[in-house]
Amino acid sequence: MPEKTYKIGYFVGSLASGSINRTLSKALIKLAPEELEFTEIPIRDLPLYNYDFDADFPAEGRALKESIEASDGILFVSPEYNRSIPGALKNAIDWGSRPWGANSFARKPTGIIGASPGNIGTAVMQSSMRTVLSFLDAPQLSAPEAYVKFDADVFGDDGEVRDEGTAAFLRHYMEEYGAFVQRVLDAHAPGHIGDQDRDVSH
Repeated sequence: MPEKTYKIGYFVGSLASGSINRTLSKALIKLAPEELEFTEIPIRDLPLYNYDFDADFPAEGRALKESIEASDGILFVSPEYNRSIPGALKNAIDWGSRPWGANSFARKPTGIIGASPGNIGTAVMQSSMRTVLSFLDAPQLSAPEAYVKFDADVFGDDGEVRDEGTAAFLRHYMEEYGAFVQRVLDAHAPGHIGDQDRDVSH
């Protein structure tokens, strides 16, 4: 057993029952270092966000924010829709970042990965996500990048990866993400520059 574990909340950006990105998420969990514990943060039942909710969030919005805040890190596993972020996922991000001044994503180490049948994977979606997460003050794993071309002969529904080269790449990605989570959390330990109540006498 690892000396310390890290709670990773993950989002699947597709609501489809046969989502290839849900299959990818299962593969990532199987290949991840044992010190990472995963909990999916569901987005299906969220209403569309608007600021009329800010004075009194519905239960679905409160549960989403609580799940993000209870996580040490956040992993986004998502398709690309029309060269950008799927609407359901963007809606969830908007809920998690509001009301203004109560951004649940702030300082959470994040990773972005996605699968697509196409050759460029989810590159443009990930670029859009990086812009959004930068604004939300959510540190991002910048390398390695992971744009997965999905092949049904490679990925089993249960998360099995039948090609060792693909498995090795995804394992490496998750190892790097785990190390990144640890680095970010160490950097944000009390007393570092940027902490509001740090001891300024030193």
